[in-house]
Parts: sequence; C-alpha cells; structure tokens
Amino acid sequence: MVNCCGLVSEKNQPVPLKSISVELQVKDHVVSVSSSLQYVNEEERPLEAVFVFPLPADAAVCHFSAKIGEQEIVAELQDKQSARDQYDDAVSSGQQAFLLEESDESSDVFKLSVGCLSPGQNAVITIVYVMELSVQADHALRFCLPAVLNPRYTPAASAAGVPEVSSACVIPYTLSLSVEVRSSDRISRLESSCPLDPLVFLDAQHTHATVNLSAGHRFDKDVELLLYYENTHQPTAVVEAGAAAAQPGSLMGDPVLMISLYPEFPADVMSSLASRGEFVFVVDRSGSMDCVMHHGKDAQMRIQSARDTLLLLLKSLPMGCYFNIYGFGSHFESFFPQSVVYSEDTMGEALNRVKNMKADMGGTEILQPLKHIYSQPCYPDHPRQLFIFTDGEVWNTKEVLDLVKSHVNSHRCFSFGIGEGASTALITGMAREGSGHAQFITGTDRMQPKVMQSLRFALQPVVDSISVDWSVPEGVTVEMLSPPINTLFQGQRALIYAQLKGQSSGTAEGAVTLKYKLKDKPVTNQLQFALKPTEDTGRTIHRLAARSVIRSLELEMRAGRAEAEAIRSRIVELSVQAGVSSVHTAFIGVNKDGKQTITGPLLQRRVPVRTVAAPMAKCGMLKRAAPKMSHSGGRSIWTEPTEPEPQTDPLLQLVSLQKASGCWELNASLATVFGKTESEVTNHRPAQVDGSVWATVLALIWLYSCRSEDQVEWQFVAMKAASWIRSQKPEGLSQCVRDGNVLLGGHVTENTLGI
Repeated sequence: MVNCCGLVSEKNQPVPLKSISVELQVKDHVVSVSSSLQYVNEEERPLEAVFVFPLPADAAVCHFSAKIGEQEIVAELQDKQSARDQYDDAVSSGQQAFLLEESDESSDVFKLSVGCLSPGQNAVITIVYVMELSVQADHALRFCLPAVLNPRYTPAASAAGVPEVSSACVIPYTLSLSVEVRSSDRISRLESSCPLDPLVFLDAQHTHATVNLSAGHRFDKDVELLLYYENTHQPTAVVEAGAAAAQPGSLMGDPVLMISLYPEFPADVMSSLASRGEFVFVVDRSGSMDCVMHHGKDAQMRIQSARDTLLLLLKSLPMGCYFNIYGFGSHFESFFPQSVVYSEDTMGEALNRVKNMKADMGGTEILQPLKHIYSQPCYPDHPRQLFIFTDGEVWNTKEVLDLVKSHVNSHRCFSFGIGEGASTALITGMAREGSGHAQFITGTDRMQPKVMQSLRFALQPVVDSISVDWSVPEGVTVEMLSPPINTLFQGQRALIYAQLKGQSSGTAEGAVTLKYKLKDKPVTNQLQFALKPTEDTGRTIHRLAARSVIRSLELEMRAGRAEAEAIRSRIVELSVQAGVSSVHTAFIGVNKDGKQTITGPLLQRRVPVRTVAAPMAKCGMLKRAAPKMSHSGGRSIWTEPTEPEPQTDPLLQLVSLQKASGCWELNASLATVFGKTESEVTNHRPAQVDGSVWATVLALIWLYSCRSEDQVEWQFVAMKAASWIRSQKPEGLSQCVRDGNVLLGGHVTENTLGI
C-alpha cells in the first residue's frame, strides 16, 4: 500500500522496506484492508524516518500498530497537536515512537513518522482501513491499492501544500496480497490489472471465495481489483450491532444500518435523453499529461487520449446545446470567451483546436479556471454540465472541493482521473460535491467508454425533490448519518447510513422509502429491512458511518458556517470514540518499555516516494520546476498550430467525418473507412435516395456490423444519425438498408438502426 522505496542511506540508496503484505476482507459492498510493512534500519546510527504515502480518499483508517522484535505497540487516536507533541517528546528522550496523520491539504495522503529505530532493528508496521467499493459502468465493484503518489504541483507563490516527495527509481520489494469475499449475492468473477491465482469457492452457493495475487508481483503500479456479483443492482440493507462496551445512545453503542439503493428510472424517460444543456470540458494540459497512459505495448500519451475523447464528445453533443473547452496548467485558456451554441461552424472550429492541444502549460492549477467558469452566467433551460480531465496532481484539494460545493445548485460535475496516482480525494470529491460521477482511467483502460458512460449520465434528466422516509415500530427512531442525497443516476448506487435508536417490543422490521421527481413524475423505491443484526460482524459499517459524519463536519467547519472550535471538538470526540482517523486527529504509539534509551545523533530521513515507474523518461521531466504564474485573465494568445497527425483508428476516422447535425457526406474519405473506393460506394446508391442519406445509412450499418463491441463509445453519434435520417423522411429506406448490407457485408435491420 505504501508507495515509497523506504528510507535512504547516507549514500542515497533506498534500502529498508523489505516486504508488503496486504489482506482484503470484502463483505458485500465494503472492504476491510490490512497492510503490513516490514522495515529495517541498515544504518550504523539510530534513525528517524518520514514516509508519505497514498490511501483511497474515502478510506477510514481504524488501526495502526508497530511490532518491534516480539513487542507490539498499538497506537491510539488523539487530538493531532497533542499526538505530535507526545511524539516529539518521546523521540527527543530516546524512546521509540510512531505517528500516523492525514495531510491537512488532501484526505488521500498520509504521513507516517517512525522515530528511533536502532541500527539493524526491524519494525513491522500494520495499518487497517475500511472503505466502500465504488460501482463501475459495467456494474463491477472496484478496489484500487495505490502504488503511486504523484508529486502534487504547488505554485511557487504558495508555501503550503502536501509534504514534498521526490522520485526514486528501483522498487526493491514485492507485494503479497490475499482477498476473501463474503456476499449475500452469488459471486460471478473477480478480475485484476495484475496476475491472480484461480478464484477458489468455499461454499456451494458461490457466496464465499478467496483469491491471491500471483507470487512475485513488483509493486510498480496500482493493483486494481474488479469484483462482479450476479445481481449487483439488488437493493440491500445491513444492520450492524453496536459495541457492548460503548455508551447506549452513542454512534458506536447503537446498531447502525447501511442501505444500498439502485434507482431504476421508467424506460420511457430513459429513451428520451436531454437535448439541452451547457457542456464545459476542462482539460489538464500540464507537463505530466505528456506521460504514457500505461507501460504496456502501444500505449498512447495521456494528452492524445484526451484529444481522441474530446472528438467523440464533440460529435456526440445534441444540436442546439451550448459548449466550451478550457485547457489549464499554471494558467488557463478557453476556446471561446463564453459558451457558444453547438453548430457545424462552432464544432468545426473547436475540433481544429482540439487536434493541436498539447501538454505544454506547466503546472496544475485548477482553481482559477473553475472560478472563471463559475463566474459566467448560466443559460436558462440549459443545465450546466462540467467535465474535468486531470491526472490529479494538485496541492489545494480541499479549496477546490469547497469551490465546487458552493456552486452545486448551478451545475453537475463529472470528473476523470487519468493514469495511476491521480488524487482520489480530488476526483471523487469533485464529483461528490458537484452531484456528478467520478471515473478513473488506469492501466490499459481506454478513456472513451468511461467518458461516454458519464455523458449518458449528464444527458439523463435531473432528479429533484429527493426525500428519504423511514417506517419503524414504536420505540425506535432513525437518525440519518449520511449527508442528504442530492443526486441520483439510473443504475447508480445511493448509499445511506443511519443510526437505530431505542428498543421495540413488537415488530422486528422497518422500511425505508426513497421518493423523487423525474420530469415532474413522482417515483418511489422502497426496501424492507430487519431491525435486529443477524450476527456480530465487527464494526466496519459503524466506522464508515462515523467517517461520513466526520467528513460532513469538516466541510461545515471549512465553510465557516458555525462555531469552528465546537465543530473541531465534535470531530475529535467522534474520531476517538469510533477509532477512525480525521484531519484533526492522529495515531500515536510510544514504546515505553524499551530496555534501553537510544543515544547518539538521530539521522533524519525523508523517504523518496515513487512517481511512475522507470519508463517515465518518456514523459519528459521527472520533476517539474514550478513555472511562473500567468495573470493573463485566463486568455492566452493562440498560435498557429502545426499539422496534426491523421486519425488511424477507423472508428475515430468515421466519427471525425460526421456533421454536427448527425449526417455524413458521400466522399472518398468515408469510402476509405469502409475499405471501398469512392466509385464503388457511389455506384451502389439506390436511385431514389439522396447522397447524404445513403452515406449516413452506410455509416450506421458499418458501426453495428464492424464495431458493435464499442457501442458505448458511438451510441450518441448513432442516435444523432438515426434522428437526422428520420427527419429527412426519405423514400425507399428499406431498399437503401438492404443495398447497404450487400455492399458492406452486413445483416443489420432498420429496427436495429433506429430508423
């Protein structure tokens, strides 16, 4: 889990991290992760080391311990300042001490300080965290073990920021990883970005299974696991018993309920996707976007993948909507002074600029372009949809999230983390605060299908008047622990945490009802649940609920809406009570029983953190100097670009030839995509059919015949084309489709084409 190379010796050799062992325990939609890291001091003097490493932003760290020789020190949570003081006192008096704290700037970066390791001494450090598994477009549940922490770009003007990390090259350790899955639903399969041993089922129902990472994995990239259940979309309710030792009435003392709901919208609503909206695409053009997407064969550069994705997006937009494109680095620029109406001309101008976008804008400053976008007035009846693409290397994550949240009523935000090391706090946070959806593009993932999935969400009608009602027997009350639900998408999970207070002598069942309005039609989803926990299954759900409350309180505190000191005290109290980390607490462990006090000067070592693996040379610089800030008011002079490389993928070639209205023209370029000559295509045209109708029918037949597996990418392009054909009311359409099938060797019906 820790992505550093350990300490560095006096000769600057990274040496002491010897092994990482990770155990995952998955229960339905949540996972508990236990990571053990073995370090050894190979210096000739006592050592103090600082490690900076990534954790998923939504993780709740709930245990931290260190084993030195045969002795185990279990750390306790305390107020952060008092923990730091205790650590400093212990280290200065020669005692061994360990401090684990969350970064003030970003909830996905942790700092671990290890004080006073004697020469030759071993330490095994164990960190346990719990988290929800995110749902992917194909209904998989995703878990990612981050190996990479990208250096966070801090502009020269700002002294604050995430602790500085430098890059190291060789990874001198391997990783062992075991996974155990228990589910109320049948497990269908488990996939990974890394080689796995075969999945072993431990029961006949296929609800309990184990799998291990194949031996010898070099921990040089994120480990991504995708878990597929047979009925992911089944709503579920889990009640977890309170801790017997905790105070009844407190969050840890009462039972806590976790509800997973999957709203299913009526089919007639889903078939009519919105034709209105303002679509603003914000693309990271910092130097790091010149890296490859992954280190496999034929990997694209990140900026090239972003250009291809923008081509698909621009061609998929509905006529009559508004759009604009921003590029940002240490300054920003927009294609148009404000969003413009989508037409053949504006689309053409935008595409010409997209072809020449480069990763040439320095550092990663996302705050200023966002402020500029939010300062622009919205268009009536055109809801603003923001699409943000970044490899997520910013230093002021919390400031960015607060800005997005303050404009939640005027837009939806869809975010995309590109490449390994993209900040989960930034990417998931922007989508959460902006009522949108987050996607991560890692390993050999292609960006286009994930982005088009989010475009489908953006084109879905906005759900409003969302309410959650509880029906419980007399004597029982329900206290919601989750923030109010402010966004719902078709088929996407909504998670609710609630505390069950009091006792019931009668009914052992309750119900939760989710109500909302969709295009002014009321919709209701209901789920029954048992009030009594089935078994004592630990405190995972309590900890996740506490984490949810703590995050809401932290936001409230930063917004300055209430007495800051009172909220801070509440956060510290809840964090300590639940045993869950927060920005205001830290884990502290001191070895008070050490036989000897360590004497002699302490070597202080800052641990180098691995950026992306050795082939990084392809990305240009390993570490960027902070560029000078630009105060150009967001506009920079547009220079005449060089001729772009032609598209090589036939699908992108076909899409690039489509007109904004949805049709194609009959010409040599189109014929080339089909593998035909222009005369072959022209000579087969039925006499009564117009050239553009013939070209558009052929394009649709080719898409359904030759690229059906990529339908998620071209679905909107095809919908526009079919809509355009219907608007032309052409004669002889059936003959046209038959002739097109003969020419292209297809077997596609008019019905399939939607015409």
